[in-house]
Amino acid sequence: MNIPESLVERGNLALERVTDVSAMRVARVYAEALLNAADKVGLTQEVGDELVSIVRDVFGAKPEFELLLSSGAISRTAKEEVLLKVFQGRTSEILLNFLRVLNRHDRLDLIRAVRVAYIDIANARARRIHVQVRTAVPLEEDQRRKLIENVRQVLDLDPILDERVIPELLGGLVLRVGDQLYDGSVRSRLVNLRNQILERSSHEIQSGRDRFSSGS
Repeated sequence: MNIPESLVERGNLALERVTDVSAMRVARVYAEALLNAADKVGLTQEVGDELVSIVRDVFGAKPEFELLLSSGAISRTAKEEVLLKVFQGRTSEILLNFLRVLNRHDRLDLIRAVRVAYIDIANARARRIHVQVRTAVPLEEDQRRKLIENVRQVLDLDPILDERVIPELLGGLVLRVGDQLYDGSVRSRLVNLRNQILERSSHEIQSGRDRFSSGS
């Protein structure tokens, strides 16, 4: 299966954790079924985008709408009417039917978890993985390319970089995959890159001091 490159970035899984383990387990079952259905008709990208949009744009703008869908005080019939009114003609038929299935099983509260699981499973199938990269200074393009190559060689997966600059980072480079902070073999293969970043960081700090001392 060919997972489009633009889908894998969606959601940025490091930004959202589903703490209810049992709910996440159920969500993965639903997400895999949705992904299989979308893949059969070549809509993997579109359905993934729609899930992201529901969580980010719809729930983000109207939190009360998410509460309504999750509420046990609202009947399935009423929720069905709301789903059709809001999403019919605005989302793919596959996703609308999926939402109706969730409603029939009283699991509309899982939409956020399904979104996370959908992208997670899509990434796994495409052998892609999110990698948090924390550096003291922004990566240059050549450094980014080397980092991707080194991580790919070590993990045998295609990394999707989540970059963040933390100027006070003393180590120069921190690499995290999932809940694991990688060192050892990974760090040894990245040591040259780390040294380059530290050198650039020191240079920028010294340049700032020189400018301050000169009063410019």
